[in-house]
Amino acid sequence: MKLGRLGRRGPEVPTEVASVLGERARDVLSIARDVRSTAYVVATKTHVYAVRSGSVDLDRPWHMVDTGSWNDETRRLTVNWVDKAPASVWEIELPSTFPQVLRERVQATVVLSDEVDLGDKRKARVVVRKDLATQALLGQTILGRGVRSSDPGVAEETRAALDRLREQVGLI
Repeated sequence: MKLGRLGRRGPEVPTEVASVLGERARDVLSIARDVRSTAYVVATKTHVYAVRSGSVDLDRPWHMVDTGSWNDETRRLTVNWVDKAPASVWEIELPSTFPQVLRERVQATVVLSDEVDLGDKRKARVVVRKDLATQALLGQTILGRGVRSSDPGVAEETRAALDRLREQVGLI
């Protein structure tokens, strides 16, 4: 594997990844190899990428990550997405800073959040997040398990909660 140093402080970026990401490779914070798919999982300042066989398999901004979980035994990192896209599961070669960088980047997007109690043990989260590429603030509503936006009162309660957060950060 050929390595090319693109940034002054960043990690060594494999030539295959650098050629696919182009200028975006200058912002690489961490890179890991997925043992199962052989994809490179790449964390940049603004996005997470998966690069395999000379193409980008995944290109998602950090504010689209809902949750991530790390399993020490299996070395599996599971990322769930805000838009309910299928979870990404990577088996990371160790040692790797990738799980920690993922956590830090996702936390950097969260400006304010609140949990909404919808009764009957149903919950939702409302979040104001920052798009790290544009610095724009945006609102997100993440419904809990078994909650649908069409359920009575859900849209109204989550909208009101998100409006309160937006007001606190000056979006309203």
